[in-house]
Amino acid sequence: MLNRTLKHLPRDGSTHWSSRKLANELGDVSFSAVQRIWRKHGVRPHRLDTHMVSNDPDFETKAADVIGLYLDPPAHAAVFCVDEKTAIQALDRKDPCRHCRRGAPKAMASNTSATARSACSRPLNTSTGQVLGKTAARHTSEQFVGFLEEIVATQSPRREIHVICDNVSSHKTDLVQAFLAKHRRVHMHYTPTYSSWLNQVENWFARIQRDVITRGIFSSIKDLDKKLMRYIRQYNKNPKPLKWKFADPTRRITADSSVSVD
Repeated sequence: MLNRTLKHLPRDGSTHWSSRKLANELGDVSFSAVQRIWRKHGVRPHRLDTHMVSNDPDFETKAADVIGLYLDPPAHAAVFCVDEKTAIQALDRKDPCRHCRRGAPKAMASNTSATARSACSRPLNTSTGQVLGKTAARHTSEQFVGFLEEIVATQSPRREIHVICDNVSSHKTDLVQAFLAKHRRVHMHYTPTYSSWLNQVENWFARIQRDVITRGIFSSIKDLDKKLMRYIRQYNKNPKPLKWKFADPTRRITADSSVSVD
């Protein structure tokens, strides 16, 4: 049974086994027996995890640089993770939302109307967990520089500032380079390509997506911005820094290394 599950595909052309399909294929076992054996051996053909592998030739160097800022930041320096969550739609449900009832999930209409889109930027202070949030109609290099200026304004004049961000073009324009030339204490650290998992702020984006956006009902772009900022203000009353863990510190960091964030 395990050999058939792990080394063969269903004859009908399906991409994976179900317990009933395998039971029918074998003929002499029930689907509950298949489920029981799968559970015993930790086999879950119905589950699917996706991942993206970096093609950056300097992956190891860049990844080590970023992880080093998490695990052993420079003394008396501030480390920020910055990214933008773009194309957030202000969706209004066509039918009223029904709240949870005993024994039933919350009901929400799938048909929606979109009024506009917003971009939401987040610098995350890795030492405190505090988030500086801002919304805008779209993401531009000018907006990114404005965010860097806000970060600088929150820190003492002599403190070094390290900013972790991705490789999007708006983070590398002449305007950004001019800002960095003017503010020598600000240092940019770019994550490798296709490696958003190295940026701690992505964990926070997942949180706001889950808590505010996915089930959100927004009558306008202004209403969306208001609810996003209210969530940020409430979170910052009791912020918690993320704990970065590398599964096996004795191994070299690679594009498929295992990490976790608590």
